[in-house]
Amino acid sequence: MEYFEKVEERVVLVGVQTGDENIHESLDELEELAQTAGAQTVGKIIQNREAIHPGTYIGKGKIEEVRSLVLAADATGIICDDELSPAQLNNLERELDCKVMDRTLLILDIFAGRAVTSEGKIQVELAQLRYRAARLVGLRESLSRLGGGIGTRGPGEKKLETDRRLIRTRISALKADLSQVEKHRELLRLGRDRGKVKTAAIVGYTNAGKSTLLNTLTGASVLSEDKLFATLDPTTRALTLKDGQQILLTDTVGFIRKLPHHLVEAFKSTLEEAKYADYILHVVDVSNPQAEMQMHIVYETLRELKVEGKKIITLLNKQDIAQGETLRDFRADYTLKISAKTGEGLDELLDLLEKILAEEQIYIERLFPYEEAGKIQLIRKYGQLLSEEYTENGIAVKGRVPMEIYGNVC
Repeated sequence: MEYFEKVEERVVLVGVQTGDENIHESLDELEELAQTAGAQTVGKIIQNREAIHPGTYIGKGKIEEVRSLVLAADATGIICDDELSPAQLNNLERELDCKVMDRTLLILDIFAGRAVTSEGKIQVELAQLRYRAARLVGLRESLSRLGGGIGTRGPGEKKLETDRRLIRTRISALKADLSQVEKHRELLRLGRDRGKVKTAAIVGYTNAGKSTLLNTLTGASVLSEDKLFATLDPTTRALTLKDGQQILLTDTVGFIRKLPHHLVEAFKSTLEEAKYADYILHVVDVSNPQAEMQMHIVYETLRELKVEGKKIITLLNKQDIAQGETLRDFRADYTLKISAKTGEGLDELLDLLEKILAEEQIYIERLFPYEEAGKIQLIRKYGQLLSEEYTENGIAVKGRVPMEIYGNVC
């Protein structure tokens, strides 16, 4: 395994401009993904077409241009900016006589190196095998041209030479394992629901600062690096607010443009943390020139996951390095300017969370007999105990409680 990780790949990036999308920005992101995976970009080629070529991704003349650049730059392979079909992969491999990869393979390779928990590893392997099952022959030929590198991390090196029947068997086993993990996750969610502790999912484009925010607010020790997909597995931590109330924060995997559908499927159990959360904390890197585009990709991914009807707090992060950018078109119930790194604006965030929780609570003022003193613990745990006074006839209490437990204390 160590040998594969040391392979230095030199790649040419290839993209097709078909519509309004800015292909230059997309290739810049692809270059960053390649760098994260350990490859050096030595050239970029773009073709303007009405539609992607169904057989070879790019046209015949452009293939000649790519072949010349690969030879001139001494590249070990190419990476295409879209997901290639089995036919496109095989045809490009035959025409160019070099290693051919696509955006999906690149993302999966990064995921394979970042998964830590058993659930994350299962999800990555499942997504990789689904991808490779349809491309087994082409990938075997292409990846064998270089003894390792991108595409060989995770289960790649031990699974590529198995036949489709064995891959299908392994996929079935992984689905069963993932089903058990999902049941466990569902039990955890039900436990949180019974406890009436509110939850907030931290979502955003990859590298927006989600993990840094979780670490700063809760003292968690989640890996936080200036890299795409620095963290993959979800982490949930309790945040105690200034008034003593608690809310659970869950860091989710970062979103990215052209996130493959089957990859969304594989990570649905992780991404659905946003679906079942009470609130959404949308972290935006305002220092990034493509911030608005990244926000819309987050909206589209949330829509695909059917995350609807949630209160959204948009956190305009990285104010410490922002250059006064103004974002216009975005959706939010609340907006705050913050820096998760320096702590700027986080006091205001805590105050806002207190305010939102209070809006969904009922004010109570009553006298509890001493034999019902246990109910006061419910108020203290799930709401706000504003005051308590011990009298001859019982305990006089003023407080706020979530609507869900109001019937248990009154």
